[in-house]
Amino acid sequence: MLIDTNTYLGHWAFRPLPWRDADSLLRAMDAHGIDQAFVSSASAILYRNPQAGNEELFAETRAHPDRLIPFAVINPTYADWEHDLAVCCEEFGIRGLRLYPKYHRYSLGDANGNALIEAATARGLVISVPLRVEDYRQRSWLLDIPDVTAHEVAEAARAHPKAKFLPVNGMGYLHTAFGKPGEAQGDYALEISRLTAVLQEELQKLIAAVGPDHLVFGSGMPFTVPEVPLLKLELLDLPEDAMEAIRWKNAARLIGQ
Repeated sequence: MLIDTNTYLGHWAFRPLPWRDADSLLRAMDAHGIDQAFVSSASAILYRNPQAGNEELFAETRAHPDRLIPFAVINPTYADWEHDLAVCCEEFGIRGLRLYPKYHRYSLGDANGNALIEAATARGLVISVPLRVEDYRQRSWLLDIPDVTAHEVAEAARAHPKAKFLPVNGMGYLHTAFGKPGEAQGDYALEISRLTAVLQEELQKLIAAVGPDHLVFGSGMPFTVPEVPLLKLELLDLPEDAMEAIRWKNAARLIGQ
């Protein structure tokens, strides 16, 4: 069993994505032995109203509830976001949110960010924060959005101990609360796609520091390809129960599956 906690459907304004709809993403998942995926709308990141992207995502994923697990993009600075969140939960059956504070001009610790985190926590949703969407070397000259730092997400987790945080596309967790036993009080998981496994060995050091129960597999498809994080799994020398935790059990626990 393998769960990918970091995938997207839809369009990106600055380049074509190779797998934009459910059928093509499922073919890519099958080719790499991925059974389920947490998926959100790439289009919603840049839509003025991200709810339109959530509607497109639901239209794509509703035929595949056993494999594609929808995460909504909510912008807490947009009018009536609370209504959009309710629709996503009650009609679309989402299991989590993807938050883009740098793109949507708020911070995880301000009034907008706190309100959204508290609303998501009250509904039992996973709060997934991509630290970046694209590598700087791939970004359009029209877009200059800084990364979210690992420290920002870790501090939000400390401030909301009942929340379930899932930062993705990130690194640099070792010197934050996420990398120190007992400092991040809530349930959280760190997705491995950008963690170093050979030189600095952040992946192995995190496992040594906080245990394998806080790591999950993710690919970043279709912005990136899954071969690299799959290779990182192969490089780990862990007991089978720890490998199963990283491959799928930790992700399933987060969404209550």
